Amino acid sequence: MSQHYLYPLFNPRSVAVFGASAREDSVAGVIFKNMLEAGFKGQVYPINPKYDVLLDHKCYASVADLPEPPELAIIATPAPSVAPILEACGKRGVRHAVVLSAGFREMGAQGSKMEEQLIEVARKYGIRFIGPNCLGIQRPAIGLNATFALGAPHAGELALVSQSGAICTAMLDWASSNGIGFSAVVSSGASADLDFGEILDYLANDPSTRGILMYIEGIRDARGFMSAIRAVARLKPVVLVKVGRHEAGSKAVASHTGALVGGDDVFDALLRRAGVVRVNTITQLFSSALALSSRVKPAGNRLAIVTNGGGPGVMATDRAVDLGVRIAELAPQTLDKLNEALPFNWSHGNPIDVIGDAGADRYKAAIEACLADRGVDGVLVMLTPQAMTKPTEVAEAVAAVAKGSDKPVLTCWMGEDQVQDGRNVFRRTGIPYFKTPEPAVEVFSYISAFYENQRLLMQTPGSLSQQAEPDVEGARLIVEGALAQGRHLLNEVESKALLSAFHIPVAKTVIARNPTEAMLMAQQLGFPVVMKINSPDISHKSDVGGVRLGLSSGQAVRAAYSGMMTEVKRHQPEAFLDGVVIEPMVSRSNAREVLVGTISDPVLGPVIAFGSGGVDVEAYQDRAVALPPLNSFLARDLISRTRVAKLLGEYRGRAPADMDALESVLLRVSEMVCQLPWLSELDINPLLIDEHGAMAADARITITSRPPTRDKYSHMAIHPYPVHLVSRWQLPNGTDVTIRPIRPEDADMTQTFVRGLSEETKYFRYMDSVQELSYAMLVRLTQIDYDREMALLAVADVDGKPVEVGVARYATNPDLVSCEFAVVVDDHWQHLGIAHKLMDVLMDVARSKGLRIIEGEVLKRNGGMLKLCASLGFRIEPHPEDDSIKWVSRML
Repeated sequence: MSQHYLYPLFNPRSVAVFGASAREDSVAGVIFKNMLEAGFKGQVYPINPKYDVLLDHKCYASVADLPEPPELAIIATPAPSVAPILEACGKRGVRHAVVLSAGFREMGAQGSKMEEQLIEVARKYGIRFIGPNCLGIQRPAIGLNATFALGAPHAGELALVSQSGAICTAMLDWASSNGIGFSAVVSSGASADLDFGEILDYLANDPSTRGILMYIEGIRDARGFMSAIRAVARLKPVVLVKVGRHEAGSKAVASHTGALVGGDDVFDALLRRAGVVRVNTITQLFSSALALSSRVKPAGNRLAIVTNGGGPGVMATDRAVDLGVRIAELAPQTLDKLNEALPFNWSHGNPIDVIGDAGADRYKAAIEACLADRGVDGVLVMLTPQAMTKPTEVAEAVAAVAKGSDKPVLTCWMGEDQVQDGRNVFRRTGIPYFKTPEPAVEVFSYISAFYENQRLLMQTPGSLSQQAEPDVEGARLIVEGALAQGRHLLNEVESKALLSAFHIPVAKTVIARNPTEAMLMAQQLGFPVVMKINSPDISHKSDVGGVRLGLSSGQAVRAAYSGMMTEVKRHQPEAFLDGVVIEPMVSRSNAREVLVGTISDPVLGPVIAFGSGGVDVEAYQDRAVALPPLNSFLARDLISRTRVAKLLGEYRGRAPADMDALESVLLRVSEMVCQLPWLSELDINPLLIDEHGAMAADARITITSRPPTRDKYSHMAIHPYPVHLVSRWQLPNGTDVTIRPIRPEDADMTQTFVRGLSEETKYFRYMDSVQELSYAMLVRLTQIDYDREMALLAVADVDGKPVEVGVARYATNPDLVSCEFAVVVDDHWQHLGIAHKLMDVLMDVARSKGLRIIEGEVLKRNGGMLKLCASLGFRIEPHPEDDSIKWVSRML
């Protein structure tokens, strides 16, 4: 596998520190001193024309005077000097930098102009940089401490990425006293060039990083962030603190959905789909770091609590219930073991109160019994110092048991002086320890949530559900017609027509513009009817007297029309009234009123909301949100996270609601936001749902004009599964082959495919003697980001089972205009044209993404691949660094 393009930034062999000085208040001087004290394993060059020697090191006047181009430039000089320094670095061949200097966009227009100049110079020379206005970066394992923080952290397996330098220094200070080390520390600052996305992309592939802690204040590129964080979360736990809200996302808007959903809700939804755990405070981030550093890895959230005091057990249980952590139900065999080991007056349930005089043996027996129980995913062990208690002995027993278990054991030694030695045992053995029950339960909740969230990460729904195909063209004509008239709010008839185009059941609706017309239309529909005001200026009709229910005669309809017009004019005299909407009065005595809606977040794009509906929707504040696209699993998960979900089952004599119908509506709304990028807000309120199905009783849709883009899903944070790339093809021998993008559930099939390749074919593909794929590699190959890469499988039916017979893939390079490819075909299926076909389709996909060059490496002795490349029009050249490899490339 080729080296990541940010590898030299995080692993430089030489570093130049610009502005290094002997002054104690000099930032660059502190950085240079930190580099020396950290024992950097490469060359460090101080640059400052005012010095000849600095801290016994030769000091250089400029980068041009250095004996070699440094792999990393550290710049901590006044803002006006940064762009010229970067220009000089570019001319000298430097390609990576960290800019700690402040005074850029945060200082207003002049600072923003200097930042633009900085970016322009970097792009001119292909320099990638972190900052400006940041603390810097650290890589403890190689002695790289390019920060002005005091002290140096221990080397470890956690990476810390933070937009706030102050948070970095606080975390580093805390970690040092708690024995926690870091693989990397990155303060991203203003992120003028390298943002979270690319930093995370590097850490995902960094073998020395096993978990990631993040502090985020905001993001700019939702698609890039989502792509990178999903990629890293597939392999490593990510725990994140996010503060603040997007200003635009938190503004009150006209629809019910918009009024209920803010930017922070949406960010939570993004993290759920990314498989990431969000914590709310820095203290919780500290605690999560402690747990991750100890390799806590629960398979679920069923917790057993072992305690020598009833009160602490109740406190832990209360917090567990608050967080949705399940108190494990102990198996009969476990209870039998506990009955044998514990006094007769133990609690006989979970929490397991081993009684105040419990010693190490009693604790050991209780913990072993719980860890052996298949219904227990983790154990919290608590101790309060009592007259008979020996906290240190118990701690040593707990540590010994925990060492032999693959289930997490967390501890809470309450008190201070009497239990400090016991805590030191846990610190020394790497077992998470806490002073009070609540943080311990919170950490178990957060870490177990990460592994549960992997189920959401595995979901790869397409833009269309497996239902009747919608009339996308008809829907598009409705939208274009309204936009052509300069309207952004669809009337109710248009809104329901749009829903009907996607097969969402609606009540038949007509518009009447005078009392007589209203009466005639009501007679045609059949009484009783509902009348609603039709106005582009009124969102909440009932608030202005714009709704009449149960009109059962023509006379009542005529009277209601006139009365409604008068009342609405009195409440909102400036509103334009375009008649009324008439529809049948839907009589569903068992119907529940729910809301289904969408908004468009300014950063993260379309979001789907579900919750309690009706006129009091804002008062109930019951809603959950999810990022599209949805599938059945994600739709059910969305429903389950609301209070109204409990009312959808059998309730007080009412038959259970048709959950399949509700799920269908959510999937159809998901289709709408995928296929109609013009949708700004959609509000179905109420959606009536009972045992007979679902019906949209009212709908409000706003639209906005959008310029056409090459990527039809550019408005979405998550790229849908590209179902449009699925195709059928027939081999010359008549065998049918399906060519389709890879899915996460193809992992087993891909592993079988690789195992079945000959040793030579494996070596030609991976340039190594691979026997089978590691878990990490399998995840990387099957759980791909369709926006940045593509893997096309050729699948044939063999003995009634789908079998992978070939695969071609590309990954976009950092320049965003070229990609690197690979292709391999099962030995028994070679010479049938499969590789040629896969490459033809793959190049078409790359072309459609705007890529212009496709390239790759081929072993010189792989004659078959070189012949294929020649037939596809590739240019074949010697590799610049390896005589055994050929470099192949072609324009798309």
